[in-house]
Formats: sequence, structure tokens, C-alpha cells
Amino acid sequence: MRRAKPQSLRNKIDLTDRTQVRLIRKRLRMSDAELTEMVGRIGNSIAAISKEIALKRASALPQPAEVPSAAVIAAANATEPATAELAATTPS
Repeated sequence: MRRAKPQSLRNKIDLTDRTQVRLIRKRLRMSDAELTEMVGRIGNSIAAISKEIALKRASALPQPAEVPSAAVIAAANATEPATAELAATTPS
């Protein structure tokens, strides 16, 4: 007799299914240990894990670099036009 393979829920992770774990890890770009730890902490809902990963990555964004003061930018712009004019006047 043929038995139907039990269908897992589409929004839950089954850690015993190696293929599903590999696909989820690849999609979320996380390691096996991270996925196992997160399932233990949050649960096996794919939506909850995706949301947690997005929050974790958003909080880990690097701070923007310091912008130089207006005086430094003005000084740099004052010296650049001379080189730009020189390049524009020389024939190619």
C-alpha cells in the first residue's frame, strides 16, 4: 500500500527535515547554530524567525561616517576648480 507523505505546515520549520533547514538557512543567510538557537528561543514559526533576523540585522547597521565640517569642504572645493579647469583646457 502506498501511504501519503505527511505534509508539514508551510509556515513552520521542522528541524528534522534537512532539506527544509538548509533552504531556510540559505534564505535567511544564517548558520545552523544560529537557526537552532533562534528556534529554541522564539519557536518554529518562519515568519517570527524572519522578523527577528531583520530586527537583529537592522540594529547591527554601522553608524554613518562623520561628515567633515563646512570649512573643510569649502577649502577642498577652493583648491579643486584649478585642477578641473586645467584638465578642461588641455586637449585630449
